[in-house]
Amino acid sequence: MAALVLAGAGGPLWAQGAGEPLQLMCSVREEWCSLIATTFGRVSGAKVQVVRRGSGDALAQLAAERASPRIDVWFGGTGDPHLQAAELGLTQAYKSPSLPQLRLWAQAQAKQSNWHTVGVYMGPLGIAVNTDVLARRGVAAPQCWHDLLQPAFRGQVVVSHPASSGTAYTFVATLVQLLGEDKAFDYFKALHQNVGQYTRAGTAAVRVVGRGEAMASVSFLQDVPAERLQGAPVAGVVPCEGTGAEIGSMSMVRGAPHPELARRFYEWALTPGAQQFGVAAGQFHVPSHRDTPMDPRMPSLPRTRLVNYDYVKYGSVAERQRLIDRWEREVTAPPH
Repeated sequence: MAALVLAGAGGPLWAQGAGEPLQLMCSVREEWCSLIATTFGRVSGAKVQVVRRGSGDALAQLAAERASPRIDVWFGGTGDPHLQAAELGLTQAYKSPSLPQLRLWAQAQAKQSNWHTVGVYMGPLGIAVNTDVLARRGVAAPQCWHDLLQPAFRGQVVVSHPASSGTAYTFVATLVQLLGEDKAFDYFKALHQNVGQYTRAGTAAVRVVGRGEAMASVSFLQDVPAERLQGAPVAGVVPCEGTGAEIGSMSMVRGAPHPELARRFYEWALTPGAQQFGVAAGQFHVPSHRDTPMDPRMPSLPRTRLVNYDYVKYGSVAERQRLIDRWEREVTAPPH
């Protein structure tokens, strides 16, 4: 078989021929999923079949299929569900030789999971706003999380649901760490009065704002430039109280049907060449490989007020389920 090389990707990938496809669970935007699937397929000679899921839904699917896994690799999505998948024994331990070339937060994610997952990108949580809608309504842009509780935002805030969305779970865990749990849930209950729509995926929320159907969303700030590229008048706000950040991760599934192909994709996805496809697809996360070029539109992490996010605690199965149960019981449950 002839070796095929992707420029800048760090090494050759051997063509696989027309065998069974790599089953890729993808929890980033459709454009990025499509680009990495197409490119890896071209340079490896392998077929790639993509199943796109929000990270909460992806975790649920892996748990449902644990007796007979159908997915090979889970790419992207917030790191908490990846840590939970590791805790549940749904993913395969693997210590990549590329780890020393990754940023420290990516290495820490791998170590915390006992090598069951690895960080592939990072991005801070914040507020996305439609500046045209705000101006038309005469409403000042929110500068703090608590500004979203103002009467002017009634029905104008979009939030995803923490059971299906890693964005929303990061929001819940962030506010719990910033305010304390009881005060955070008081905030969520007050915010609920202003929420016009709960979406399944976090990326859907910022798109609603981009279309001018709402004034603000709780979103990862790296999603904002993608909307601006589409011509949407969207801006990002780092809340004054502080915020959390996601460590988007990647895991190989335990008992994957194509483990060798999964490992090859995993190694390829950690290379600088492969990590540039996030920006190529209009996504502006901070990449985990130190040698990946930094786009000026990426969020500037040193200027953000990042909470000391406890990824181990809030990445545990029990803590996630407890907080989601409390959210559904106290925030979104219909009144009796």
